[in-house]
Amino acid sequence: MESTFSEIFCGRRFGKEEIGEIKEIVSSCQGLSRTELANTICELFSWKRPTGRLKTVECRQFLELLETQGVVDLPGGRKGRPKGVKTKVSRSDKGEPRGCISGDVRQFRPLLLSKVESQEDRALWYEYIDRYHYLGYQLPFGAQLRYFIETQAGHKTIMGCLQFSSPAWKMGPRDRWIQWNDEQRRGNLQKIINNSRFLILPWVKVKNLASSVLAVATKVVGDDWESCYGYRPVLVETLVDQRRYEGTCYKAANWVHVGTTAGRGRMDRENKRRGRCPKEIYVYPLSARFREELLV
Repeated sequence: MESTFSEIFCGRRFGKEEIGEIKEIVSSCQGLSRTELANTICELFSWKRPTGRLKTVECRQFLELLETQGVVDLPGGRKGRPKGVKTKVSRSDKGEPRGCISGDVRQFRPLLLSKVESQEDRALWYEYIDRYHYLGYQLPFGAQLRYFIETQAGHKTIMGCLQFSSPAWKMGPRDRWIQWNDEQRRGNLQKIINNSRFLILPWVKVKNLASSVLAVATKVVGDDWESCYGYRPVLVETLVDQRRYEGTCYKAANWVHVGTTAGRGRMDRENKRRGRCPKEIYVYPLSARFREELLV
């Protein structure tokens, strides 16, 4: 790979000189693990969260992307496999289908979103998503928060799963709707989060549940994200595959439809996949002043 190569990842541009330094670090520090390499590079380029914590997860993902493009040769691990691809998830009795839960959402209030934090909870969340979500489980890019959708009516019951993660780097309809330019987008993209997974478990048949969950989620995710990552999102986005869903729950929860994607996907740097899988873009402001926040 020539030294003129440059890349944008999770909102940060790495120019040819920085790519060269990364190649030198990876080449000269073969005794370091991937995480240690990521920490070293984050320190060098001051790639940090607003809290001051290093963006180690994002940097590891960036290094593994560079490896798939032949830019670096990382020590050990899963060579040639970028984040975001299908991941093998274990099966357990806990993930087996349950008896049907049905009724009106009013019977199951209050609805709760429980953050997935323990190793046991993560394993079950991964399994539910991998088994019952049409996209399966994939390692997300960048920051993320995962929740179980629960009801405590009668006894605590898991009814589904949610995930919020880093936003799409660039989407024409969304960006035109926000009315920001490239510089504003680069500077403020982290103020958007993406509802990247939403699953109501297939044995749960509760009328108006999905839109009610979204109403709860938009009230709590801003605080939770700020508590975890040190900054507050002002807009949440999602993508709906119209071949499978009509986006009814997002419409009922007052999300705004802003257009259709080009159908390329996050990793299509060479524009080879345009039109293959277009999706409908919905957004929901988490702040009354979201535009002012995104246009500074």
